[in-house]
Amino acid sequence: MTAEATLARFREYMVGPARFMNLLSCFELGIVDHLRAKPGSTAEELGAAVGAKAAAVEQMLFLLVKEGFVARDGTTGGYALDALAEVDELDLRRPLEFMDKIKVTTLRQLFYLTESVREGKPVGLRELYGFDGDLYEAMTVHADLRASWGRLMDSVTARIDPWFFDNVDIPAGSRVLDLAGNTGLGAIHTVKMKPSPGLRVTTFDLPGREEACLRNFREQGVADQCSFIGGDVFVSVPTGFDVVLIKHFLNMFDKDEVFAILDGVRDALEPGGQVHVLVPIYSEDIKDSCTVDYYPSFFLGCATGRGGPQKLSTFRSWMRERGFTITNTLAQHPAELPPDALPLQGILSATKTA
Repeated sequence: MTAEATLARFREYMVGPARFMNLLSCFELGIVDHLRAKPGSTAEELGAAVGAKAAAVEQMLFLLVKEGFVARDGTTGGYALDALAEVDELDLRRPLEFMDKIKVTTLRQLFYLTESVREGKPVGLRELYGFDGDLYEAMTVHADLRASWGRLMDSVTARIDPWFFDNVDIPAGSRVLDLAGNTGLGAIHTVKMKPSPGLRVTTFDLPGREEACLRNFREQGVADQCSFIGGDVFVSVPTGFDVVLIKHFLNMFDKDEVFAILDGVRDALEPGGQVHVLVPIYSEDIKDSCTVDYYPSFFLGCATGRGGPQKLSTFRSWMRERGFTITNTLAQHPAELPPDALPLQGILSATKTA
């Protein structure tokens, strides 16, 4: 790559946040919804509909016209959806939920990324919220963080769990532990997607999640098969289980903490016990990875101040090192994902080495 080409690439980074918010704001203001309902509206009509000045609306739409999302009639001055008209509204929910999550949990906090990397903690949470801890702890006391994150994670779980359960083995009648299972959605999906006589699933997470978890079990009609144990994975992992699920969790920590989690799971399992890991991963050739565009800065600057996805081969090596025999690994094929998908997921299945 020439020096000129390298500098041209810098321009993409310089305008990134502005382009992001310009597009998202057109949805938040209701401009896109109005154009879907009343194509051909002028800037004046749009301004009146969304409560903004016509000149401001026109400025916001310049980028969308440039990108081909929206078209402008040079004769009437009216605007209409262009490429956006071809996208189903349900499909649009995926990127819009992710963009809302980025706005609320990422965009502001990344102002402090440099300081977060130096301190090893998400400084933005301290500066913006007065909270000295990680994002997952902050969500327990800050409703805006919790609401944005929760909407996205529920939709992500609903999409990814069918693929996960299609590719893991949970023997009939197993006692299953969903490690760091939050408010029980993973346990509910286990019961519904891998049903068998005698199957029991326990969510293990911080004690503060118990009330919401048990309520979800009752509402979903699985309270007789699902239970909750409160605790800290870094203190001890409950014993007496045949299968342990670790989903969306290992990527939150650095290698030494991942090893501590794996050691706890290994010690809790009998020889031959199974563990299934679901985790966002980087492509083996990092230059092919979309995941790397977002997740390093998110985890280091906004989530925990450490951790981040790894290549599937790295997770496989770590599990072997901690006393597991790998029985299967699987990575999502990028071609099978929605075109707007950002994370690439991987599954690692293993048994405790005798």
